[in-house]
Amino acid sequence: MWEKIGMTALTTLLSIVVLFFLTKLMGAKQVSQMTMFDYAVGITIGSVAAELATDLEDPVDSLTALIIYGLAAFGITLWTEKSLKARRVISGKPIILMENGQIYRDNLKKARMDLSEFLTYCRIEGWFDLNQIQCAVMEHNGVISILPKETARPATPSDLDLLPKQTYVQTPFVMDGKLLKGNIRQAKKEESWVHRKLLRQGYKEEKDVLLALWDGRDALTVFPMNPKKPKNQVEGE
Repeated sequence: MWEKIGMTALTTLLSIVVLFFLTKLMGAKQVSQMTMFDYAVGITIGSVAAELATDLEDPVDSLTALIIYGLAAFGITLWTEKSLKARRVISGKPIILMENGQIYRDNLKKARMDLSEFLTYCRIEGWFDLNQIQCAVMEHNGVISILPKETARPATPSDLDLLPKQTYVQTPFVMDGKLLKGNIRQAKKEESWVHRKLLRQGYKEEKDVLLALWDGRDALTVFPMNPKKPKNQVEGE
């Protein structure tokens, strides 16, 4: 009994390790970014990995199949990156569903979509009036991209002749009460500068800080480790 449990634990750990390296090899994609091929391969690899975890008699076959699937998926990814024809065959190509006030029924059929589904996708994207849509395209991963008419899109600062300052990605300098020294050096700042900024906001040590974000200029946004409880508690129904 204990031997069987130990063998199951060993094959399970082996499947986790192999699956980890294969997913790192194939790259990280969100579900919404996956093509149908990516989705099918992911399900198959997951199934083979589960079989490997429970195959106590001959796990070599499952392990071999898992590695072949992963390498094949990686090879096809490289192929589609270099070949436009292969990309069109494997990943597919975008389909224009609506343009210039015209809904293309034949393209809806190609996309395996009816009018109700199309209207639902438009509403999900925030477009309840089709007259405001210039073009709607189904991408190869199934996501609907919508280009609004110029009169329906939000105004930009350039439309108003404004020149706002550029916003930069905030860089964490303190996280979970610890200085992120690598980020501080990369930003060409000193730890003493961070401590001065914290002290000005009432924090004597970084251990009192849950998160501190640098804005790319001269400001440091700080979140306390132990904030005060909210005045209005939200209770479940």
